[in-house]
Amino acid sequence: MITAVDLSLDRGIKNLIKSSSFTIHPNHKVGLVGANGCGKSSLFAALLGQLQPDSGEISMPATWKIATVKQETPALDKSALDYVIDGDQEFRELEKKLAQARIDDNGNLEATIINQIDTIHGYSLPARAGELLHGLGFLQAQLSQPVKDFSGGWRMRLNLAQALISRADLMLLDEPTNHLDLDAVIWLQRWLKRYTGTLVLISHDRDFLDDVIGQILHIEQQTAKLYSGNYTAFERQRAEQLAQQDAQFQKQQKEVAHLTAFVDRFRAKASKAKQAQSRLKRLQKLPDLAPAHVDSQFTFSFEKPDYMPYPLLSLDDSVCGYNDDAIILKHANISLVPGSRIGLLGRNGAGKSTLIKSLAGDIKILQGTRYCAQELRIGYFSQHQLEQLHMPSSAIDHIIRAKPDFKELQARTFLGRFGFSGDQALSPVKTMSGGEKARLVLALIVLDKPQLLLLDEPTNHLDLEMRQALVLALQDFNGAIILIAHDRYLLESCVDEFYLVANGQVSEFSGDIDDYQQWLNDDKKLTRETTKNSEKLPTGNTSSVDKKQQRQQQAELRKIAAPLKKQAQQYEKKVQQWQAKLTEVESILAESEIYQAEHKTRLAKLMKEQGKLKQDIEENEMLWLELEEKIEEIMSQQ
Repeated sequence: MITAVDLSLDRGIKNLIKSSSFTIHPNHKVGLVGANGCGKSSLFAALLGQLQPDSGEISMPATWKIATVKQETPALDKSALDYVIDGDQEFRELEKKLAQARIDDNGNLEATIINQIDTIHGYSLPARAGELLHGLGFLQAQLSQPVKDFSGGWRMRLNLAQALISRADLMLLDEPTNHLDLDAVIWLQRWLKRYTGTLVLISHDRDFLDDVIGQILHIEQQTAKLYSGNYTAFERQRAEQLAQQDAQFQKQQKEVAHLTAFVDRFRAKASKAKQAQSRLKRLQKLPDLAPAHVDSQFTFSFEKPDYMPYPLLSLDDSVCGYNDDAIILKHANISLVPGSRIGLLGRNGAGKSTLIKSLAGDIKILQGTRYCAQELRIGYFSQHQLEQLHMPSSAIDHIIRAKPDFKELQARTFLGRFGFSGDQALSPVKTMSGGEKARLVLALIVLDKPQLLLLDEPTNHLDLEMRQALVLALQDFNGAIILIAHDRYLLESCVDEFYLVANGQVSEFSGDIDDYQQWLNDDKKLTRETTKNSEKLPTGNTSSVDKKQQRQQQAELRKIAAPLKKQAQQYEKKVQQWQAKLTEVESILAESEIYQAEHKTRLAKLMKEQGKLKQDIEENEMLWLELEEKIEEIMSQQ
């Protein structure tokens, strides 16, 4: 089991966890939650031995094997399947020993190793690796492709598959759903429920947590506390505790006020001096209670638009794509009126983001009609919007630029509803985390009073408190919503109907997320059957496909994607370089000597460099993954 006794963790001069004790028993599944920056990743680093406790201790069995997801993937020539199999290190070691035994013609050793491989089910490993890859969205043909051919988002999935196959005693997963689409999230959810080892999971997806975990380790106000039950049960317990804490605090405050008033009134009177001293001692002995406190309290809502046209926006028999050689969707028909609340379903790369960009006017439709009401204000959220923020400007600058009649105090009050307080509102955007940028974009959207919201993965980088605030705000919004999300709770809470984007078409989907899950299973079966049947078709002139025309079309698509691929590779290279440097910096920061007084100047420099590297990595990863999404959409037409 994992045992923490009076554990304290610091990062530089910041105290993250103080004097906390908890026990995680073998085979338990624990969700690690708390506001951004509270110390979740630092606790992971401590479990991995990368960060030493500042006091107390954290321990686990020395024989435990730990699996975690790699943050970078080299451009390797080995196949995706082989790369995933590498996750089972014991199997790879036995494989090497078996090869050597055969070279040495050592029959006895060879037989022993074969038995060891059989014991760990090594011979079924390729099949299990293939099952993992299929579950995470890889096609059969992609299993033999070299790792270097995959985009950044798909390499993240390869790293996840490698961790899942490792047969670890302890699995540490930090936001594993961030780079997955909804179907892969649903599959991973089922897989983790069957996992028999110990799991510690950081996630801001409450439905995912509810379905997978049985305990919550919550970090708040520098204290790590373990709760029984899933995330919903934790919320209920915490609410009850906060209510009790607040009642106790208010009761104590009344007693303090009464005792203080008595002391102040009678301290100088000789006849009452003894009683005053007695009450003063009682005041000093009162327990140190704090008022009930919840981190990340957001209280925003979408304001009622000044004007609500009908209809708002529509596409009629539209062809959507980047040009005539990169058509993503055909015959798209969709009409948005006040009250429309639509969730888009479909596999990664099917064209969901292309549809939203076409509706927003980011890309022009190639054929058909796009109708947009006069004076329509569209609140468009995407990762691209985060990068369009003016990096040198502060949050207040952005608000006043969007609303010139706002005074600084008004801007501060408005931003406070989105979690920007004090100096945070004055910090330049370039120093903000992904979550802070996302909150600023949402603030700007709210400020514009839109009648239509087009939201493409709005919860990426947002913590649970902010996600809940967004859910409540969307539920009260009286305009139209189109939403792409891998957060099932957000979809089920905020949309009334679903549209399916698949096979170059957009169609109404008569069902819920569970029905979509069944559609995914049926579609996979159909794909496998189609693949098998196509393999049986005779070759040569009997084929109905014009191979020459197909090759020409593929060449055109590759030509369109080539400059995007080059640009994506540049971003990837930068991210890898910065990640290597960040690892180096953080290894120095993990050493206790660096925090001694004589290293004060170097420590400050390293902390500044760490912050800059994290910021650069996050910004470039966003740009890199957005390019890869465009490439995937283009190449999916082959």
